Amino acid sequence: MRVLVFDINETLLDLSTLKPEFKRIFGSESVTGMWFSQLLQLSMVAALTTTYKDFADLARDALELTAKKQGINLNLEDAAAILGGMRRLKPHDDVVPSLNQLKEAGFRLVALTNSPYRILKSQLSHAGILDFFEQTLSVDEVKLFKPHPAVYQMAAEKLGVATSDIRMIAAHGWDTTGAIRAGCKAAFVARAGMYLSASDEKPDIIEPSLSQVAKQILLKDA
Repeated sequence: MRVLVFDINETLLDLSTLKPEFKRIFGSESVTGMWFSQLLQLSMVAALTTTYKDFADLARDALELTAKKQGINLNLEDAAAILGGMRRLKPHDDVVPSLNQLKEAGFRLVALTNSPYRILKSQLSHAGILDFFEQTLSVDEVKLFKPHPAVYQMAAEKLGVATSDIRMIAAHGWDTTGAIRAGCKAAFVARAGMYLSASDEKPDIIEPSLSQVAKQILLKDA
């Protein structure tokens, strides 16, 4: 298995980059996670009901809803500071060395994200990791969000391989589960606060960092 498909937000890019803005606006860094969970909920409702609205627009909707729940009157400038920050997320410390190691070993590296193309390239360029990827793919292609099986099938078709030739690498159990149920293999990056539930499919690689995931991939898939 030589095709490695990476989730972007939280798996490669660190959402804690946004915490100072959330602390300034909401008074608590913890609202960062509340907002992103709300965003994921909206995206999954969209996928289940096959009603597409791109991830950046849903991010704005989720932010406005989070502000209402927190009793905050969110102004346009503060909203722009957070939403614009999604284009400027920093990579986790283990990302560049891990991607470099896997690329040098001859793996095909691909990005697959819920973010729209207009955000994706900005994110990867700012993080300095765009050149690692053979292709960068967005759910814009199918107008459905991960973990819908059509997303993983689209990736396989774009790459000219079967889903069974793909290993999805993500820090979200719903993403690795969706990939496995679509016929892929997966690797779960169990970053701080990330866990698999009892109902999730269990990937054959589960490690607490991308660097350790990369070591296991080199052992299993090289």
